[in-house]
Amino acid sequence: MNLTEIIKDRRSVHRFQDREVSPELIIELLDAAVWAPNHHVTEPWRFILVHGDSKEKLAQTVKGIRESKETDPEKKKAIGEKIYKKISSNPMYLIVIVKEDENPIVREDDFAAACCLLQNFSLLAWEQGIGMTWHSYGWLKDPIFREAYGIQPNERAICNMHMGYPEIIPMAQDRKPAKELVTILD
Repeated sequence: MNLTEIIKDRRSVHRFQDREVSPELIIELLDAAVWAPNHHVTEPWRFILVHGDSKEKLAQTVKGIRESKETDPEKKKAIGEKIYKKISSNPMYLIVIVKEDENPIVREDDFAAACCLLQNFSLLAWEQGIGMTWHSYGWLKDPIFREAYGIQPNERAICNMHMGYPEIIPMAQDRKPAKELVTILD
C-alpha cells in the first residue's frame, strides 16, 4: 500500500482477535513514530505498554476507580464487571504520557507533537495489520491511576490506545473534501 491508501484505509478498531501482538513489533513501530514533527525536539513522551499478565493490574486499577465513584451497590458491581471484562479482553494497551511544561506554548506544542507521533504510530501499525483506538478516559487523570503507573506531577497521560489484530474492520465514514474547508487568500 502507498501512504495515501494507508491513510484512507485506516480505521478505529473496537473488536480484536484473541491473538497476541508482539511487544517488540510495537517498540519497532514506536521507534519510527517518534520521528514526528516536534518543535525544538523536546521529545516530551514516554509509553507504558500493557499486555499479557499486566492487563490484570490495569483492569483492577480501573475497576476500583470506576466502582469508587458509584454509590448504588448493584450499579457498582455491574460497572466493575463490565470494565474488568473489557480490559481483560483486549490484547494490548499503550498508555501515552507527555511532559507538561510550565510554558503553555511549549506544553501545547508538545501535546501536538505527541498527537503527530500517535498518527504516525497508528498508520505504521495499520500497515502491519494492527488496529487501534484512541481513548482519553477520565480515569487517566485519577490520582489512583497516576500513582499505580508512576505518572509524575509534571506529566499527563493523554490516552490509552487499545490495540490488536482486528476482528472486524468498520466501514469508512465520509469526509468533507478539503476544497470545502480551505480558504485561499491571494
